[in-house]
Amino acid sequence: MQQSLLSISLVGLPGSGKSTVGRQLARRLQVPFIDSDHVIEQRIGCTIREFFEREGEPRFRDIEAEVIDALTLNGPGVLATGGGTVLRPVNRQALHGRGQVVYLRSTPEEVFRRVRHDVNRPLLQVADPLTRLRDLYAIRDPLYRETSHFVIETGRPSVSTLVNMIIMQLELGGNAPQS
Repeated sequence: MQQSLLSISLVGLPGSGKSTVGRQLARRLQVPFIDSDHVIEQRIGCTIREFFEREGEPRFRDIEAEVIDALTLNGPGVLATGGGTVLRPVNRQALHGRGQVVYLRSTPEEVFRRVRHDVNRPLLQVADPLTRLRDLYAIRDPLYRETSHFVIETGRPSVSTLVNMIIMQLELGGNAPQS
């Protein structure tokens, strides 16, 4: 099997389940799991939220682009990306061209229900996070769709059900490992 076929990246809104689903998907496929936000935090030496406040979003996106470029060149694995990774065309091209991309599509209302108490999401630290999520969705949904090879509706299925749905899509596309 070709190594590139096992490189899977997950995209979607903050709180759509990329890290949670990605961890279980990697375990099932017996490949490494990487969270790009964790790699970025190791590189910058602080939380993304602190970096956002200190350096601003454009500088963060520069570092994110460097990290995504490097991570998409790595061998087989599952990569959970940050919610805004798709904002830059260079990231969309690297993700789409170097592996299979799954868009974990969640409505802003679903995401809000999941993350309303999470203070570690810098873009949601606003007076009205649901409106913010709706705005992010309006901008990013077309970019997630452009970047992805297929879309998985997260809705209410369990994490294991979502993993099964992803594996089934990979198999249908001829890109899943043979068991």
